Amino acid sequence: MACLELSKEVKSKEGQEACTLDGSVDWHGRSAIRGKSGGWFAGIILLLNQGLATLAFFGVGVNLVLFLTRVLQQNNADAANNVSKWTGTVYIFSLVGAFLSDSYWGRYKTCAIFQVIFVTGLVSLSLSSYLFLVRPRGCGDGENLCSTHSNVEIGLFYISIYLVALGNGGYQPNICTFGADQFDEESPKEGHSKVAFFSYFYLAFNLGSLFSNTILVYFEDEGMWALGFWASAGSAFAALVLFLVGTPRYRHFKPSGNPLSRFCQVIVAAVKKWGVEMPPSAEGLYEVDGQQSSTNGCRRILHTNGFKFLDRAAFISSMDFEDRNQGVHNPWRLCAITQVEEVKCILRLLPIWLCTILYSVVFAQMASLFVEQGAAMKTTISNFRIPPASMSSFDITSVAVFIFLYRRVLDPLVSRIKKSDSKGLTELQRMGIGLIIAVMAMVSAGILECYRLKYARKDCTHCEGSSSLSIFWQIPQYAFIGASEVFMYVGQLEFFNAQTPDGLKSFGSALCMASISLGNYVSSLLVSMVMKISTEDHMPGWIPGNLNKGHLDRFYFLLAALTTIDLVIYICCAKWYKSIKLEGRFEEKYEAEDLGV
Repeated sequence: MACLELSKEVKSKEGQEACTLDGSVDWHGRSAIRGKSGGWFAGIILLLNQGLATLAFFGVGVNLVLFLTRVLQQNNADAANNVSKWTGTVYIFSLVGAFLSDSYWGRYKTCAIFQVIFVTGLVSLSLSSYLFLVRPRGCGDGENLCSTHSNVEIGLFYISIYLVALGNGGYQPNICTFGADQFDEESPKEGHSKVAFFSYFYLAFNLGSLFSNTILVYFEDEGMWALGFWASAGSAFAALVLFLVGTPRYRHFKPSGNPLSRFCQVIVAAVKKWGVEMPPSAEGLYEVDGQQSSTNGCRRILHTNGFKFLDRAAFISSMDFEDRNQGVHNPWRLCAITQVEEVKCILRLLPIWLCTILYSVVFAQMASLFVEQGAAMKTTISNFRIPPASMSSFDITSVAVFIFLYRRVLDPLVSRIKKSDSKGLTELQRMGIGLIIAVMAMVSAGILECYRLKYARKDCTHCEGSSSLSIFWQIPQYAFIGASEVFMYVGQLEFFNAQTPDGLKSFGSALCMASISLGNYVSSLLVSMVMKISTEDHMPGWIPGNLNKGHLDRFYFLLAALTTIDLVIYICCAKWYKSIKLEGRFEEKYEAEDLGV
């Protein structure tokens, strides 16, 4: 009502201008004026910010495995493990960023603080590389060995890259949502712009990573590591400055409160009433009046029959009335149905989420073992050397192509076939297709490795030189990974955003990133286990320093088999899953928009 009154007042004073109707506020905490805040002015700033920040991050991450092997002189297995652990830590920090954003800081403050940490880490990495790590100058190009390093120098390197991980991890889950906040979904025009923003955001992400995977990777591969890291630091600093410049025009949403306390209240309340005899139906369970829940004005969630033991937390007992003080109940003894259903939603999501972790193990190979495999192949055309890490540009190209094919060809085709369903493939179906394509990627990589080993051993049985097989034979496995991303990661992001309650939307996005994190940790653990089991006195293991003496193909086939098993489990979980049922003022609008797609 306050927004509507302010809207009338502003209209009378400034003509057609009006405040937004979605509850967003400006920098001063007042209702945001549509003509003076948000929109594409702020949206474009955030798109550019994302592109520059992505360029900076991938300028370090995409070639990190070669930096560890060439500059710090780690073996292939250790380097792959360290990259997996570092990448996993990036996504673990995304949970920290999402928690702070939703509970205390808000998205703007969270993005700003973690970008400062991100820049600090990149500057520290650039300085340490220039002063200590890359010695003599130009070493680490695959031919000239770098000198040994002290524990202090190596420690400074790890501090730097984990500052990068902290900064980027805390920033990433919030910037996309913050960009979407700049568009009022209550306005038909801005509502369509909000949908378009996500597509442009993903494009900015890919363009930033494409520049890193081609231009910066080339300089780093030639031994100019410090130059590549300084370019990343400069890009991140420019992104931060651009983000701060747009401060007066941003729209904001206030933090929604700590979700962990709400979860704990439900568990504690249910345990306290463990011996209560529950009614056969949901009648009599506690809920606030109206369509909005007691949790910061979020939409109510309708009662479901699953996980009935949690319903005890919403059962109204005589003691609850005795404990009430002036109409306020004890939240550790009595919780609203919507609060209970929040916990149920997360419990239902967990099996689906766990099934996505093994896919992330497959995805993690692109930044580690795919690069090492490419480095053991023929990487030259005439006198030009192709950086192995730059092959990930084919993954980016594949993502762009398959997004277009899915949105413009496959989705409309499926909609016509279904007739009764205008949405085409569901998010769960798309995630299943992503797992199938991931199996194809691992089989493709395994077959290629068989042929690479055949040519390498034919050319030189005991040497560590590259195979005569061209690195471009890696294109199919990168293309398969890109196609699987479109179905798995995009579908996963949409699924978790749609199936999490209103107060946990940022947590839903962070949950997607957390699956990538755990996938990297599982990948590291799997590599260690494989090396321990396969290494014997007369056998160097599947992933030795000299890949020509190993069996990387067996590791790829192992991942293909594990992903197939994961697919079967995922299908069972997807059939069991029940969608969230919201009761709110947006339902009719969403249904109308869905029918018009």
